[in-house]
Amino acid sequence: MTPGIYARRFDALDTVIQLGIASGQVIDVSFPESVPDDAETDHEVFESIENYLDGDRLALTEVEIALTVPTEQRQVLDALQNVSAGNTVTVDRLTKLAGLDQDSEADRETVRTALRENPIPLIIPDHRVRDAEGATPERVAAALRQQEA
Repeated sequence: MTPGIYARRFDALDTVIQLGIASGQVIDVSFPESVPDDAETDHEVFESIENYLDGDRLALTEVEIALTVPTEQRQVLDALQNVSAGNTVTVDRLTKLAGLDQDSEADRETVRTALRENPIPLIIPDHRVRDAEGATPERVAAALRQQEA
């Protein structure tokens, strides 16, 4: 995978998805208003996204990613990857799945911070946490949950 910025519009989600690729891994996913002029539009990860949107719930699990986040946030995002398509969890449940104390407000805040700062939304599915804001814009998150229903 050639490093760089890639972006494509996905009509099923009514949004543009932009990927940052480095060392053959996805390091960033964002949702700009339009495809940037300097972005490439063809990348194999976009095929995985298309397959996911066409109903292959496992299509995104094979995408190579690189995370550079604090250790506790990594625990949260790693645990979130185990929440399968079509399912949702609460912050309390994700806190427990991440090996943190669900009775600790500090640990629950760690979870909320990890979700808001998720560098790879969609691939790390923060839209599957039903009572917290993630990095995925809410209208896109709602469309993703509908896709998975």
